[in-house]
Amino acid sequence: MSTIVAGHFQLQDEVDNARRELVRAGFPEDRISAFFLNQPGQHDQTPIGGDHIQSPGAKETPEGVLAGAATGGAVGVALGAATSIVTGPVGPVVGGLVGAHVGSLFSLSKMKDAGEKEEGSSENRYEPRQSGMLIAVATEQPADETRAIEVLRGLGGHHIERAKGTIEGGDWTDFDPLSIPVLVQ
Repeated sequence: MSTIVAGHFQLQDEVDNARRELVRAGFPEDRISAFFLNQPGQHDQTPIGGDHIQSPGAKETPEGVLAGAATGGAVGVALGAATSIVTGPVGPVVGGLVGAHVGSLFSLSKMKDAGEKEEGSSENRYEPRQSGMLIAVATEQPADETRAIEVLRGLGGHHIERAKGTIEGGDWTDFDPLSIPVLVQ
């Protein structure tokens, strides 16, 4: 496992130029990986697509919807029963359905906002890795790491990060798009 230095660029031409400059700086071609990183949520990490089966901030949503629907339904049945003199026998049924619907919508309004901390968890707290063109180079020595950072910065690379991993044959084999990037200062 090597230390990998990666930088983001806007255009494919910039990545191609960065690859040439990294090779010119002494890095082997097969230890350099370049690829497009999809937006968060579009990494196709699950069998049905996306990154997670369920959004981290929506863990309690099913229970909240059920609680809201049950409460709203009970209130609706009670109101329907109270007005059954006017509405007849369908009053409690219609009241229960309308109440359940309104209650479930109210519970959805209680969902967490993006970036809000999940209680007892560190999920939903950090900025995800930005999408765009990414070029990475595996380094073995601290001097190589410094040289790679200088090359990427000199070419206008942004959000330069450091990670541990393996690049073989030009492919970052253990890259995790969901990992939290460690930005280089």
